[in-house]
This record gives sequence, structure tokens and C-alpha cells, in this order.
Amino acid sequence: MENSWRASAQELLVDTLRTPIGDLVARPWFDRVALSSIAYWFFPLSRLWAAARAADGSVERFFDEAGVEPSNRLARLVARRLPRFETVRRDMVDVEHAWEDVIFGSNEPAPQDADRAEADRLAHRNAYNSLRRIFIPVRLSATVPPVAWNIPDPADVGEVYDDLVTDPTRAFAPPDPMPDVTVSHRVRNKTGESYWLRFASPASRMRDDVIARVYEPANEENAPTLIFGHGICVEFDHWHGLVDEVEALVDLGIRVVRPEAPWHGRRVPDGLYGGEKFIATAPAGALDLFTSAAREWSVIIDYFRRTTSAPIGIGGSSLGAMTSQIIADKARHWPERLRPDAMFLITHCGHIEDAVVHGKLAKVWGIAQATMDHGWRSDLIRRYMPLLDAEGSPVMEPGNIVSVLGDHDNVTPYDSARVLVDEWALPPENRFVSRRGHFSVPVGMMRDHASLVRLREIFEKLAA
Repeated sequence: MENSWRASAQELLVDTLRTPIGDLVARPWFDRVALSSIAYWFFPLSRLWAAARAADGSVERFFDEAGVEPSNRLARLVARRLPRFETVRRDMVDVEHAWEDVIFGSNEPAPQDADRAEADRLAHRNAYNSLRRIFIPVRLSATVPPVAWNIPDPADVGEVYDDLVTDPTRAFAPPDPMPDVTVSHRVRNKTGESYWLRFASPASRMRDDVIARVYEPANEENAPTLIFGHGICVEFDHWHGLVDEVEALVDLGIRVVRPEAPWHGRRVPDGLYGGEKFIATAPAGALDLFTSAAREWSVIIDYFRRTTSAPIGIGGSSLGAMTSQIIADKARHWPERLRPDAMFLITHCGHIEDAVVHGKLAKVWGIAQATMDHGWRSDLIRRYMPLLDAEGSPVMEPGNIVSVLGDHDNVTPYDSARVLVDEWALPPENRFVSRRGHFSVPVGMMRDHASLVRLREIFEKLAA
């Protein structure tokens, strides 16, 4: 009952943002509140939640993993909470195994059985993720680091990436042959149907499976495809009531594919929270994630080139947008069939360094100090920027790129993005800039669909 009520409340909040109230929220004040809440609550609570994942019910191990100095009072607080955490986790794991049997099983399930399995999975996963709240008393009583740092030695990173810096095409080369792609059974949703693709990551640094959720628009026989990446620490397929652009995109007749980025969602390593490894292993985390994600997205592009004849675009918010920018640059060295036709970027910036070193979230995490403490000077980090920054123009025409920015964005800094879109010579009708910040831009898009409509127009032009 509690899980159902909480999920309904989360959905109601998002529905409210689609009303005129959303216009009052989608302003710079919201970004200040959001950033403060993320810094003080989300990341420390996520670190405690991840410590509970690793603790397996042990109070002593919980404190070791959390990086928190134990006391008798804190030990009692934690001891009362870990049994509940373990119960919810076991229930979630059992339900996800049942979901796997239905959605990826050899027999086609009845539609109502597939729908029920997905509803149960999401409810239990949301309940599990929401357990962050049970550690609020611990957060109020202790200093909790936002990240469990595991910064690699520069020499170790050099062994993997020094040769690739001189030939970035190898770091981003699509797999040949392509891995087999497994397609799940379908479930019904508000916009039509959705299903999942699964395949082995072609990146040797990952050693796991990639899973991507596909949202099919209703009554579209050959819809254009947008591969749309999520932001850092965003796990869209595991929470109720996230602010999400997908529904509006699918309503416009666009197939949306949502791959889970490395170390997010079903790919989170034990003892960490979604996206933490990207932060904790800087700067190797960025190198591993972007080189891996680019090769993984090439598999998805290949799949839809083989199964559809409509245009294919790439895009995303924040981390997903930066992934797209890298692909749009490196794909000039890919076979023509793998080069995307269009790009849709939300809250992006010109250089990875601007976000992961100078952005406000990076300062919340303390990346600069953590890397310096482990021997990373700025010149050493910049050595690897050719792998992460654009070397030239994107593979698609400027008229096929849409950019959505907030001029108050200090997470993926706006000034950095403005210089980039000027360099790319994006036409004015493809630039959407509002008086918003990193977090209020997506909220504003829930009511203002002008950029989404422009993307649809580009797809229609490409298909003509």
C-alpha cells in the first residue's frame, strides 16, 4: 500500500508540472533549490544506500563502505534500518527475476501478464531506490561523503589510453562483427508499446550486458528513431514520476530508444549507486564511459538500420547529450550506414572538461581536489581530451541538429555550449535558449514542445 501511494504521489507531481504550475517551477530559482537538495540530500543518501547494498546486513561493513565514523547512536540507527533494506531488496530481486522470465521468456505472454510483470517490476524497483529516505536520520547525524573515491593512478590510465590518444578512431571503432541483439516481448503504455533490446557490450572495459528500452509510437509503420541518452545518475527505467521528454516525443510519432549508460540502472556495480563509478574513478570514468557508450550506440544504430528504413537520430540530456556530441564527431570514421542523420541535444556544453571539472555538480562532488590528491595535474588530464572533445564538424548537417539550452545553466555551462553551436553554425530555428538552468530546462520542456516539433520536422525532411 505504501509503495502504491508513493508511486502515485510521484506521478501526480510530474502531472502537475505539465499544468501552468510548471511554468512557475521552470525558472532559475528551481535550479538553486535543486542543486542544493542534490548536494545535501541526494548524493549523501545515495552513498548510504549504496553502503547498505554492500553491507549485506552488517552494521560494521555499512560504516566502512559509507565512509562514516561510527558511534553507538549511529550504530543503533543503522541496525534498525538494515533488516528493512534487506527485505525490500530481496523482494525486488525476486520480482525482477519473474519479470525476466516473462518479458524475455521463450513463450509469448498474454498482454495482461506482460503488463502486470512490468508494473510489478517498476513498483518494486522504485520502492528499493526510494529506500534512500530511511537513512535520513543518519545523514542528519553524520558527515557523509557524496562519493566513494577510487581515483586510478595516472600510469594505470596511461597503459590503457596513451596509445589511443594518438589514434582516437580505435577507441570508438564499432564492433565487427556486431553482437547479437535480443528483443523482448512488448508491454503496453500511455504512448503505445515498449520493449527492450539486450546485447553484450562490445567494450572490453564493461564486461556486461547493455539494455535499452524502446518506445514505439502508435499508428506509425516506419517511425524515425531517436537514440536518447539520460543524464548522470538518472535511472529512467527504475523510478516512478521522473521528469521525462519521452512521452511527448513518442506522441509526435518518433520511436525513442533509451539505452542505460555504463554503471547505471541494471549495470550498477555492487556497492555503488547509479553513475557513481563515473565520478569516483575520474578521469578514467569519463574515458571508459564515453568510449564504451559510443560503441554500444553503434550497435543500436546498426539494429535499426537493418530493421527500419526511416532516419535515425541521436541525442539526450546532459550526459546523454555529451555522449551524442562525441558520437557525432567520431562517427565520421564509421561506415556510412552507422552515421546518424540528426541530433537532439538538451543541456549540453562544448567540452567535457567544462562540465566534469568546472561545472557546479563537479564542485559538489569535489572532483578537482580528489584527482589532484591522486597525482592528476591539469596537463595530465588534458592529454586525454582529444578522446572526449570534437575535432571537427559533426557528421550530420547543421540544419539537422537541435540544441536546447538554459542561459542560467552552470552544470553543463551555457557559455561553453553557446560557443559550440556558433562554431557548428546551427540555424536560428534550431536553437532554443530559455532563461532557465540545468534542471529547469527539462521541466519547461514538459509544456513547451517547440524543440520537439522542430526535431519532428527535421525527421520528415530527411525521410522525404
